[in-house]
Amino acid sequence: MAESAVNIVIENLVPLLVHEARLLKGIHSKVESIKSELEIIQSFLKDADSRAEKEDMSNVMKTWVKQVREEAYHIEDVIDEYIMHFTKQSYEQKQRFHLLQKVFQYTIKLKARCAIVSMIQDISSNLKEKREMAVSYRFNTIEHGSGDTRSVTLHDPRVASLFIEDAEVVGIESHRDKLITWLVEGPSKNQMVISIVGIGGVGKTTLIKKVYENEKVTTRFDCCAWITVSQSYNMEELLRDMIKQMFKARKESAPMEIDTMKETLLMEKLRLYLQELRYVVVFDDLWKKEFWEQIELALPNNEKGNRILITTRSESVAPSNKESPSYHVYKLPPLPLDKAWELFCKKVFRHEGGNCPPELDELSRDIVKRCEGLPLAIVTIGGLLLTKNKVVYEWRKLHDSLSSELETDSHLNTMIKILSLTYHNLPYNLKACFLYFGLFPEDYSINCERLIRLWIAEGFVKEKKGLTLEEVAQDYLNQLIRRSLVQVEFEFKGIFRSCRVHDMLHEIIVSRSEELSFCSVSIQNCSSFKKIA
Repeated sequence: MAESAVNIVIENLVPLLVHEARLLKGIHSKVESIKSELEIIQSFLKDADSRAEKEDMSNVMKTWVKQVREEAYHIEDVIDEYIMHFTKQSYEQKQRFHLLQKVFQYTIKLKARCAIVSMIQDISSNLKEKREMAVSYRFNTIEHGSGDTRSVTLHDPRVASLFIEDAEVVGIESHRDKLITWLVEGPSKNQMVISIVGIGGVGKTTLIKKVYENEKVTTRFDCCAWITVSQSYNMEELLRDMIKQMFKARKESAPMEIDTMKETLLMEKLRLYLQELRYVVVFDDLWKKEFWEQIELALPNNEKGNRILITTRSESVAPSNKESPSYHVYKLPPLPLDKAWELFCKKVFRHEGGNCPPELDELSRDIVKRCEGLPLAIVTIGGLLLTKNKVVYEWRKLHDSLSSELETDSHLNTMIKILSLTYHNLPYNLKACFLYFGLFPEDYSINCERLIRLWIAEGFVKEKKGLTLEEVAQDYLNQLIRRSLVQVEFEFKGIFRSCRVHDMLHEIIVSRSEELSFCSVSIQNCSSFKKIA
């Protein structure tokens, strides 16, 4: 998000100022200089974004990013002031004035232009200083700092979901049984692709793992493979891993030559091996449509009734039944309140036989309600509560400070990372639109038309040829919904009328917005915000 403010200025506001600045003699070149400086600074900001996601940003860099962001906001203010003043002046010029009034208006206009010229010159100088500072500190050299980060292997916080015992699983039984039925009793010849779609932390990996390991499934297929894809993947390595798993499933040794084969040969090898076999493959955590378009070339449709399972947060990534009748999208919803409560009690009150003490009942139920059926949030916050004494004072303290705890407590850090992954993967314009939800109260239902108009007014929506700004903004909203970041509250005849974000995501949005100086909202009384159905 570090570059979002700068991107918005470059793509939406600076071109406008360049056009208007033709009226300001001698300033056109300064405005072009500002634009050039911002474009250079972008390269540093992109690396700063990458480091921020990996928690590898120095305090010096954080300060620099903050200063650049504030400078971008300053540019927006100057442009807004210019447009507001001179639009007004242009309108007044069309009215009839006496000579004295015309001279007076000209004097005011000249003073305003001089003030704006001075501000533009200051901005140009400031940006030059920021760019020179970035070069001096080598912010875009990834090798500097605490070693070569490319060689660091980061722990994947989602691995734990692969090792959850059956006794710990709650609320997925019906989904598990339905998917097993599809895999085992579905078409005996047709290949079937099933994509499980849902918000991060809803339990997609846990669910599909229980399906994949079920005895009915394992005995149905000749060979199998589980491939974790994630945002950064190496296709050659994934193909090698898949080949090795397929051979291992049949108690065979994978050929040694695959270690030196390139992508195309690996695909051919895999296709040849699977040609006469019935197989099941899981591709866990898909982020890019291109991956499926590429990997399906290596999976022969041999009329053996093969099954391919995919988990993803984005419906746009999932193979759709619009492409083939054998492609299915299965949307995994959050847990219903009773199941969420059962999971919470099983996690937190295991030594009490899963029974919540009466004095903690109200606080516990409120905490569970805030988790909105997200198993990851329930289990993570439950784990934090296990470290607290089971007394009302301790629990109320956590309940009242949950927002700040999300930022500082190590127990909650894993959840924040998982929930933030989808945000980090957004293009900059969608990041700005997503963070805008932080302006609304928690658990607030937002009218979609109103939201779209606000995005346009803020300058988040970029023009596209052949489309109105409203149509482009609607597409932005649709993308956020398909990525499981925004929930549809009310829909009528296929049109989204109102929407909201999950409470846990709202906490992250507010925290991120404050960190980025994106917006600052203090709401003492939310009653003025009316629910919109």
